[in-house]
Amino acid sequence: MKTITKATLVGLATTILAHTATAEEISVGLLLPYSGVYAALGNEIDAGFQLGLETFGGETDATFKVVREDTEVTPGVGLGKARKLILQDKVDVIAGVVSSGVLAAVRDVVDGAKVPLIVANAGNDEATGESCSPYIIRMSFSNMQVNRPMGRWMFDQGIKKVYTLAPDYAAGHQMIDAFAASYTASGGEVVGQAYTPFQKTEDFGPFLAEAKASGADAVYVFYAGGEAISFVKQYDSFGLKADLPLFGSGFLTSPLYVKAEGPAAEGVITALHYVPTLDNAPNAAFVTAFEAANGHLPSEFAVQGYDSARALIEAVKSGATDAETIAAALPKVTFDGPRGALSIDAATNNVVQPIYVYETVAGDNGLTQKVLATLPAEADPANGCVMK
Repeated sequence: MKTITKATLVGLATTILAHTATAEEISVGLLLPYSGVYAALGNEIDAGFQLGLETFGGETDATFKVVREDTEVTPGVGLGKARKLILQDKVDVIAGVVSSGVLAAVRDVVDGAKVPLIVANAGNDEATGESCSPYIIRMSFSNMQVNRPMGRWMFDQGIKKVYTLAPDYAAGHQMIDAFAASYTASGGEVVGQAYTPFQKTEDFGPFLAEAKASGADAVYVFYAGGEAISFVKQYDSFGLKADLPLFGSGFLTSPLYVKAEGPAAEGVITALHYVPTLDNAPNAAFVTAFEAANGHLPSEFAVQGYDSARALIEAVKSGATDAETIAAALPKVTFDGPRGALSIDAATNNVVQPIYVYETVAGDNGLTQKVLATLPAEADPANGCVMK
């Protein structure tokens, strides 16, 4: 019979107390659009976030309480909901934000309250540039990040002249400016550009006629959501693809809505930080689990939610237990996920990740993504960011 000594009992008590001390409850506010034009994106990010908690949450003793608030894709509403999460719900961390306008609206609130915000979508360059904050950590992308490498790559493919198109709002300009800067620096020429009225352009014909007459070798665009569907279909029906190939930011042919574009999307080449056909073990596991839970393949929005949850859990595993310690730990997080190797640039709190060039092609079960190139990860320039 084994004798239990006083020293053994003290050791057991110490172990139990230590275990109890690490069993924290982390309160998470999900600030996403659950209604309005970007509701599909919000739901996709939410689904990815929940899967991330389920997949990695067991690696820590902490439990995660999720409080959801609908931004309605409206800056004023998003600001009010952020204040509620901070002041009433007293969350330790906020995740989400799809719209760059909402992100700009909540910036000062989260910075002033010192409650960390894990950005799971909004790509406005200022958020990790001149408006950066130690309490804003982006796990999605920046507008310049997903377009800048494509300028060099397209020039290297022998494309010497390009015509650009995008909707006339901040993201459209930032996406095209980043592409054009790297393209021209590589030796290419932007022979023309146009910005179409945002969410008001139903007929792209006049713009496509200008592109055709410009003498360009190709067209490079940024469109997303419903505008992407309309643009891709009209580009195809206009008969341009054979003589004027279509390139763009990967949101143009996102897995979330490429099915709606149909055969018109075939042959379009774009660049993005994630597609579900990436060949790595973490992505294989993610795709299998997400499809089983949601009935469709994950999009870039889903992986942004998933990796945001993973980043939070990695911060908690390092010893973070509250808003202050989570904010300090998040910029140090690094892991290999479905997108590849991810880290946070401490100078800007923006994610550093590879960018993938892919072509939309017909597969056995519909349209799929054929990865053509992996462009190396590189940090954004500080762009006016000074961490305080």
